[in-house]
Amino acid sequence: MTSKTTNKFSPEFRDRAVRMVLDHAGEHPSRWAAVTSIAGKIGCTRQTLHDWVKKAEIDSGQRTGVPT
Repeated sequence: MTSKTTNKFSPEFRDRAVRMVLDHAGEHPSRWAAVTSIAGKIGCTRQTLHDWVKKAEIDSGQRTGVPT
């Protein structure tokens, strides 16, 4: 399935954003709080960043699901 919109963020940007969430998750009371904080700083929506983190976890085998 392909996206109907142009990807606004490069793969490198997404990877960096995911690393930021994972690296700073311990500084927040929850994963969602970390996502909320970082999404506001980098200029993407909370749900988009949360989806990137979940996808990265699936791709690395840390979460069940179909890898990309």
